Formats: sequence, structure tokens, C-alpha cells
Amino acid sequence: MTPRKAVILAAGLGTRMGEKPKGLVKVAGREILYRTMTLLQRNGVEGFILVTNKKYEPFYREFIERYGFPVEIIINREPEKGNGHSLHLAKRLVSGRFVLVMSDHVYSEAFIDSAVKGSGLIADRSPRWAEIDEATKLKVREGRVREIGKSLAEWDAVDTGFFVLDEGVFEVTEALEAEKNGDYHLSEVVERAKLEVTFVDGLGWTDVDTPSDLKRTRRMLVKTAVKGVGDGFVSRHLNRKISTEISALLVEKVTPNQMTAFTFTFGIVSALLTLVSPPIAGILYQISSILDGVDGEIARARLEANRFGGYVDSILDRYVDGAFLSLLAYATLREPLWYLIAFLALLGSVMVSYSTERFKAAYGRDAYAEVPSLRKLPGKRDERIFITMLFLLYPVQASIKTLFLLLAAMTNLRVAVTAWLVWKRREG
Repeated sequence: MTPRKAVILAAGLGTRMGEKPKGLVKVAGREILYRTMTLLQRNGVEGFILVTNKKYEPFYREFIERYGFPVEIIINREPEKGNGHSLHLAKRLVSGRFVLVMSDHVYSEAFIDSAVKGSGLIADRSPRWAEIDEATKLKVREGRVREIGKSLAEWDAVDTGFFVLDEGVFEVTEALEAEKNGDYHLSEVVERAKLEVTFVDGLGWTDVDTPSDLKRTRRMLVKTAVKGVGDGFVSRHLNRKISTEISALLVEKVTPNQMTAFTFTFGIVSALLTLVSPPIAGILYQISSILDGVDGEIARARLEANRFGGYVDSILDRYVDGAFLSLLAYATLREPLWYLIAFLALLGSVMVSYSTERFKAAYGRDAYAEVPSLRKLPGKRDERIFITMLFLLYPVQASIKTLFLLLAAMTNLRVAVTAWLVWKRREG
């Protein structure tokens, strides 16, 4: 059952971040806490308990009022004590299963989607983004924590700072409160309780302890925001490797809408250049294809992705492709037969997108997820643009005619095969 409440520990003084509340530090355009709470709400968490100190309380209250999150604040009047005490203070406000997270940990959407389904301590056996030297390591035996600590020489997994617990954990904190006068760490609670361990391996998560961690965290959020499923061969092996680096640089400087407008303008300029210099036009067309991924990456990293944005982006892509092929045909072709072939190339290019979007409208699901074979068919937009660039690098009449013939055959064959695969799926 999905936990309905989450406890967020935010009582630390954040000395390495200039004594600012780490949960309110912005990464990829969003406060860490905003990101965590939003993703947890999407997974069914309805309320939050925030444990903080008196000094930071006004900052967190202002944040809560600004965004309207359902949060109850608990003041830890002894923040110098270990964070186990902060957890204990939430005892009276939770019952049943609840999520426990740290205010300075940043999680990707895919990580939280998986983690909330687990139990106990959520651990990672193959961490990609965390600083291993600084991370808390675990030894796990029979599915439970046997030993925990940062200095373990041999370890099985890394503590992600994400827990799915129940009120039974407060029996342990109650005992530690009495034994240690409230000064104990969460790791002591974990070890004494011998918490169950759920592995969520290789997904995006990290903690932000110092300003230098922000760059790594931004990059993680962009890299884990890649749509992926519908990407063609060129996007997977070239475009995304470049676009994600660009997105990591721009994610806090431009909005997704600004990037969409820039990429559309860039694409139209590349189309106009077919009248002047097809080789330069082809190169700029390929660059626009790389940039076309940036707006979506930024939107997902900033938690600003929405259906309307994807809808408009798809429409603008069709305008760019239509303008490019139309102007290229006008500038280079002479015989009526080749105008017909160019028209078929243009029509097929539009229909490739339409055939998958129409599937989504008819069946309510993503075509590439429901019919995996579609991912292997050549002719997606990124592949067509890359091929176009290659043929235009040496723009003699024969190479341009071959390009239009290839695009016409590739796109219309792809649409026919798509329709056949969808028909097979229906019959099956």
C-alpha cells in the first residue's frame, strides 16, 4: 500500500551551504523540497511532516505558503543532536506506513516511482551519481541491514536516504532517546532495527552537501529526464549525448518555452538557407535536430513538462520539416516527376509522426511502449534529418534526387509497416 504521509528531516544547520536551508536550495530551477514533495504527491502521498529548527522555520513557512503544500512543521529545539532525534519528534503525527526522506537529497522521478513501492531502507547496489566516499554504506544479510556506516571497507549497497517505514520504528527511537539523551543518528536506528532493505539500483539520486555538488546534481536531473522510448538511432547515439550537455548548462537560464521558440526559429533559418547553400542548411538542420531535445529535457528536469508543450513542439517540428523539404525541392529540382517524389517524401515525413500520434489518440497509450517493434524501424525524424545532412554535404543534382527518393521510400514504408504492426496487435 502506498504511504499517505512523508516525514522530511530538515533540522540540520547546513554549515557547508553557507547556513542556508538546504531543502530550499534550487537545483535545475526548483527547490529540492519542491521537487521531492511534488514527486511524492504524484505517487499518492497526501501530507508532509517537516522537522526543522527554529532558525529555519520562517523560511520553510514562506515556502509552504507560496506553493500550498499540506505540511505540518515540527520544531527541533536541539538541532545539534543527531537526526535520529528529529525522526522521533514526528512520532505523534504518523501512523501506519510512511515515507522518510532527507531534505538535502535529490531524487529523479523514476527513483521515487520505484522507491515508494518498497519497504524499509531503500538501497542502491550500483549508484551512478552519489559520491561514494561520502555515502553511507550497508552490509546486508538475508534482506536486512546488518551493518551501516560511511567507513565500511566492504559493503553491499549504499543508503539512498529514502525509507518506507511504519510506526514500529518508534519503539527503537524511544529506547535510544532514553539511552543517549536524544543524541543519536538515524544510522543507529537503522542498525538496531535491522531494517528490511529494498534495492532500487542505478536510478537518479544524490545528496547536496556543498555548493560544488549542485553541478553534478543538475547534470543528473537532465540525464535522467531523457524521454528515451521514442528516440531513434541517431538520437540515442549522438543527439542526446550533446543535447543533455547543453540542457545541463541552460536548465537554470532559460525556460522550456524559450528554448522551443529558439529551436523553431533556428530550424526555419536552416530551411531558408537551402536557397543559398544546401550544405550549410543541412548542417544547421542537424543542429536544430539536436536542439529539438533540449526543451523537453529542460521541462522534465524542472518538473514543468505538460501535454500542451509536447503538442506545440510536435506541430512546430512539422512546420520546420515541411519548410525544409519544400524549399530544398524548389531550389534544386526541375522535372515534374521529381516534384512528385519530393511531395511523397514530405507527405511520408508528416505521416510518420501522425501514425504514432494517432495510435495514442485511438488507444490512449504510447505507440513505442505498446508496440516495441516500432523502435527498430528506420525513418524517425532524427534519422531523416541526419541522412538529409549527409546527402547535402555534396549537393549535386543526383545526390539530392537520391535523397528525396530515399526519404519517400523510407517514410511511406515505415507508415505502412506501422499500420500492419498495429493491426497485428489488434488481432492478437
